[in-house]
Amino acid sequence: MRALAWHGRHDVRVDTVDDPEILNPRDCIIKVTSTAICGSDLHLYDGYIPTMKAGDILGHEFMGEVVETGPKSTLQKGQRVVVPFTIACGSCYHCGKHQYSACDNGNPADNQDIGMELYGQPMSGLFGYSHLTGGYAGGQAEYVRVPFSDVGPIVIPDGVDDDTVLFLSDILPTGWMAAENADIEPGDTVAVWGCGPVGLFAVQSAFLMGAARVIAIDHFPKRLELAKKFGAETINYEESAVYEALMTMTGGIGPDAVIDSVGLEAHGFFVDNVIDQIKKSTFLGTDRIHSIRQAIVACRKGGRVSMPAVYGGIVDKFPLGAFMEKGLTLKTGQTHVQHYMPALLNAIMEGKIDTTFLISHRMDLEDAPKGYKMFHDDQNEVTKIVLKPGFN
Repeated sequence: MRALAWHGRHDVRVDTVDDPEILNPRDCIIKVTSTAICGSDLHLYDGYIPTMKAGDILGHEFMGEVVETGPKSTLQKGQRVVVPFTIACGSCYHCGKHQYSACDNGNPADNQDIGMELYGQPMSGLFGYSHLTGGYAGGQAEYVRVPFSDVGPIVIPDGVDDDTVLFLSDILPTGWMAAENADIEPGDTVAVWGCGPVGLFAVQSAFLMGAARVIAIDHFPKRLELAKKFGAETINYEESAVYEALMTMTGGIGPDAVIDSVGLEAHGFFVDNVIDQIKKSTFLGTDRIHSIRQAIVACRKGGRVSMPAVYGGIVDKFPLGAFMEKGLTLKTGQTHVQHYMPALLNAIMEGKIDTTFLISHRMDLEDAPKGYKMFHDDQNEVTKIVLKPGFN
């Protein structure tokens, strides 16, 4: 089959590789009909995530048709399914609490030592996202093996096109959980850093959860315009000082809740961010955390901080004093996708959530390397690329 493989920093290629096979009775094989390039895939593209190996197949946002099942799979051949990016067994302690992204069994035992050394506990399994998360082949391919297929994939009703439901695989549940983690109360003002896909879904979700005002922060004009379409007020950080603008907009109190949807590759010419970039380039640090610093400092006293953004290592200059003295609460983590998928599918079917607005480009899987470069180099015009095998 054809699949997009990682070969190094800024080097991804569509290779011919072996077709996947059933390895476990609970497996299924799907024929991919749609797969997307995620903003977090760019962290792999830029070489920020450790334990990648040449030839690793990328992609964790995908859906398709079931073509083969193991004897313990609950799926049937011919069903169309969206697959969550988190790989969870459904029966461990954490899965029992619906904390699927903390599953103890999704990440194979021989890979768990890496997470233990870095984080004190092994990470859960994820599709196409390094050997730190299991080394699973991802979904930017013609076919994918899906472990624990009796727990993860959700069956899509007939007549619903891929574009409408594809983002159930990751970014829609991630944006929803980001807003949920902000503990939004009716009448709240919520500030969202980053108007990429997760940030834009967090904007939508915050309004659905009762926020009176959502303030979206970015520097890409097109993304800020998309946020405005959902009713958000906006701040372009290249034109305005974010902290001062937020204080003015909230009467000096600060937002009730803040959401960091940017993560470890924060951009912008700020003193702390320049220092972070120097440390990263000289291997003295791993992440650039300007956005979460700014969010904590701007949040009102007693407010809530939600951090769906990806961070990978140890950081300094974290405003711990401000966090403590202001009495803030922080919630974060990989998304418990399986928990949110059924309700969000219903919301899509009822027309409560718009998903297709985000797609700016549709391309053939064979053009995936071009798509990665486009997404990396022009994030104003490129908001989301959907890849479809055999599209041309």
